[in-house]
Amino acid sequence: MQILKVIGMLLEYPDAFLWDNRDDAVALVADEAPALSPFVTTMLNAPLLDKQAEWCEIFERGRATSLMLFEHVHAESRDRGQAMVDLLAQYEQAGLQLNCRELPDHLPLYLEYLSILPPAEAREGLQNVAPILALIGGRLKQRDCDYYQLFDALLTLADSRLTSDSVTKQVAGETRDDTRQALDAVWEEEQVKFIEDNATACDSSPLQNYQRRFSQDTAPQYVDVRAGGPT
Repeated sequence: MQILKVIGMLLEYPDAFLWDNRDDAVALVADEAPALSPFVTTMLNAPLLDKQAEWCEIFERGRATSLMLFEHVHAESRDRGQAMVDLLAQYEQAGLQLNCRELPDHLPLYLEYLSILPPAEAREGLQNVAPILALIGGRLKQRDCDYYQLFDALLTLADSRLTSDSVTKQVAGETRDDTRQALDAVWEEEQVKFIEDNATACDSSPLQNYQRRFSQDTAPQYVDVRAGGPT
């Protein structure tokens, strides 16, 4: 399913390679995911620098739209580390090698991995993260961000009943974590955390540190993938 790799590239930080090969990307999307054609054509015809700035605003302000899959399941708990180890083992078994700066749960990387699997296995891999895809897509749609279309396309390829509209009620009750006020609150909490970590390093567990760090932060809903949808 080569379309998965292309969607992963469209979700990644925009770079010159994709813009230089836009005709190939547009053609593949038109063939395998035609509903995405207007979005992709518009995106790749825009100035690269503009799309880079837009991407940073969308995916690097707050955690609610993070492209790190396990951020939406495990946050910063110990379980996330083990989940990454397990996922990395799957990549290695499939012959996919990561560079030292890549994290296994980065969605574009996960899509690249799925793209080299047989279609049935790739579809199953998408179904495994369908609740996360719906949640991120729902948040993007609420923010009037056209990137939600990529997540709906992935859900369609997964043959999932979920869409970005499936989480409308849940997302509507969330506090935005990408506002200046929310980001300032996180920065202030980081300063307190730095002082507390130095004062209590010997008697604090990672979970306690995490709870202190985000005690005043906005609280997006997390996903229990085993339950099949947002909590």
